[in-house]
Amino acid sequence: MYGFNTTLTDTTFDQALTRTTAALKAEGFGVLTEIDVQRTMKDKLGVEMPPYRILGACNPALAHQALQAVPDIGLLLPCNVVVREEAPGRVVVGFLDPQIMVNLVNQPEVKSVADAAEQRLRRACSSLGGSPAPVT
Repeated sequence: MYGFNTTLTDTTFDQALTRTTAALKAEGFGVLTEIDVQRTMKDKLGVEMPPYRILGACNPALAHQALQAVPDIGLLLPCNVVVREEAPGRVVVGFLDPQIMVNLVNQPEVKSVADAAEQRLRRACSSLGGSPAPVT
């Protein structure tokens, strides 16, 4: 498993995006980057696809702790969150599991940071409602 997600129904993509950003903020995360995959695919490849955004979420205190422990962990930051329209009125919000960092760097100092980040991201996911599920 590399992440977890929830599926929101009876909502628009823009509403889901706004709700996701607010849920992250409530858990101390800001959105540092927002990649509009739909627009990029259209502009670069001429391919049409449903709305799809990748949010680069960061909790500054947790990021600082991780960077102090392993300076190159920035390669694994920020925490990615995907908001994608699966069908009209049905939006999936996926969160990368911060435990992936622990598995990749194998440094005990990062474990507590990943634990805290995971708890916060899972609470953000749960606060959105919908149907939670693991991403494998």
